Amino acid sequence: MAGITNLPTDLLRTFIAVVELGGHSRAGVALGRSQPAISLQIRRLEDLVRAPLLAQEGRAILPTPAGEALLSYAREMVRINDEAVSYFHRSEKTGVLRIGLPTDYAVAFLQSTLTRYIHGHAEVELEVHCDLSRELHQHLRSDDLDIIVAVMSGATMPYLSRMWTEQPIWVAAEGLSLPSHSPIPLGAHPEGCDYRARMIQSLDAIERRWRIVYTSPGISGLQAAVVNGLCVSALTRATQLPGMRILTEADGFPALEPLRVGLFYKHPRLSAAGLQLVSDLVADMESVGSGIHPVPG
Repeated sequence: MAGITNLPTDLLRTFIAVVELGGHSRAGVALGRSQPAISLQIRRLEDLVRAPLLAQEGRAILPTPAGEALLSYAREMVRINDEAVSYFHRSEKTGVLRIGLPTDYAVAFLQSTLTRYIHGHAEVELEVHCDLSRELHQHLRSDDLDIIVAVMSGATMPYLSRMWTEQPIWVAAEGLSLPSHSPIPLGAHPEGCDYRARMIQSLDAIERRWRIVYTSPGISGLQAAVVNGLCVSALTRATQLPGMRILTEADGFPALEPLRVGLFYKHPRLSAAGLQLVSDLVADMESVGSGIHPVPG
């Protein structure tokens, strides 16, 4: 059709690599091209979109406002391209994939995705690492993990592919009595957990006394402590178990601040097997609720 501009995926892939890897030289190494070839591709892309996409700030190469806007489109266009190609190259999906999942988030549906993936790709070895979200982000930056799902500390973050919101809820055992004159017994993940911080901030805001009586790095331990009446905690509806009741403002528990959760990966570093898993995760995330959406441009 006359007047339509097509953005070649090879140019978009180069642009993503320069941004995510921090420069033309590193992008060239990852993509098997020389630095002049990388620079030429960036100029061709800038000509197509009619805007400068990268700016030099000291030693750093950063996206311009136009580059930031293009980046989210580029990631999605390249991901869909690679998903289509990987369908016809299924035999190449081999190797090891290192996945990071947070201890402070309901990962039940993600674990089912991983299980289905393992059953369908016996040639791929999957390694799952659970930790606090802040640690997962650090592991991704240092290339110790390939894909992570983690709570976001800001509205935008590097390597973000998908973002959705989760509403934490207060839960307690059905028969647990909570006298108003006594400190609330809290169960939480270790210091640094976003749910822990939200519980404390919420109770401090209404000047309600509390004390940490149970700490566990895993969700199952925390669930058991709540069901057994040892503590009150904050979970998501996906991790609420029989025997728990939801506590609301009528019970003296103010609503908790929602959480932003993201799917993160470095596209230039990811194998065909990794790209297929990302597509599977995206499909599952989009099936569980309307709070899930692509990264805005």
